[in-house]
Amino acid sequence: MSKVAVNRELVEPMSVFRILLLGLVLALAGAWPQRPASANDAALWHALSDGRHFAMIRHTLAPGTGDPQGFTLGDCSTQRNLSEVGRAQARRIGDRFRAAGIWRARVYTSQWCRCRDTAAETNIGPFQELSLLNSFYENPALGGPQINGLRAWLARQPLNEPMVLVTHFVVISGLVGAAPTSGEIVVVRRDDYGNFQAVGSILAR
Repeated sequence: MSKVAVNRELVEPMSVFRILLLGLVLALAGAWPQRPASANDAALWHALSDGRHFAMIRHTLAPGTGDPQGFTLGDCSTQRNLSEVGRAQARRIGDRFRAAGIWRARVYTSQWCRCRDTAAETNIGPFQELSLLNSFYENPALGGPQINGLRAWLARQPLNEPMVLVTHFVVISGLVGAAPTSGEIVVVRRDDYGNFQAVGSILAR
């Protein structure tokens, strides 16, 4: 998180929950390793087709933090949106999927415009909105119930074909404890007991 973004949060009225969440975001960002692409990427791509893994993508670059005053779901003009750099980044993510032999996936996305646009620009399959992937950054008290609901939903999903979830930092960190950068692909393993573990990540180049 940039210094400017942190200062903006500090000058806004914040609940205790918002303060705690901000601290968690900063801690996870420092703990989650940022690594260049490696030979291990091939194993991660392969895992997405083995019936036990799926991908979570943090939406690509959308400058700023949180959402503006007057945010309205369904009205992109009131939201923090992808920059042109973010749109190009999303297209590169789609290219990386295709280069790995994944031309089509089941794609689910948060209802936020920056996630929908990320899903659209990757062009790896038609996407469906899923409210369980929505951000709860502005209302952290919703996080626990939402993550529990997401776990239950994921436990029921067939993984016989690649599945991609386009979502937000707080959702990915809430489910698997990862702290991805914008556009980072986190590969998640689901075990036979309904547990979820991040096994690695792929950075968009």
